Amino acid sequence: MDSVIDRVKGETMENRTLNPEKESSGLADAIDRILDKGLVINADIAISVAGVELLGIKIRAALASFETAAKYGLEFPSGTNLETTAWNKEDCPQCGKQVDREELLNSVCPWCGWESARAKKKNATKIGAKVEVRS
Repeated sequence: MDSVIDRVKGETMENRTLNPEKESSGLADAIDRILDKGLVINADIAISVAGVELLGIKIRAALASFETAAKYGLEFPSGTNLETTAWNKEDCPQCGKQVDREELLNSVCPWCGWESARAKKKNATKIGAKVEVRS
């Protein structure tokens, strides 16, 4: 027998489709979300007796991936080399994978074959030069 809610909606249990909800994968999903979005801890702890502060602790911590930290302008520890190849990555506009910036702009994406306008122009110039040499 149909319930009152089912009759109001005009549906029965037989013609409903059940869509499973996405389940969290636990710790790995939580860590991925924290590194992607970032987490800031800001705490001030004071221990005082009779209005006299005996101990004061200030905690300032940020937990994020380097990419997220750079995006929000957080300071990096001294000695961090920002010239490494990891910082020169760009997302491919077609497939979204991270590729070296110079490779993506001057060549093609190794994942999907997307070619930038600069690379197309460079390849057209090379083809034109080869045709002129043969003439």
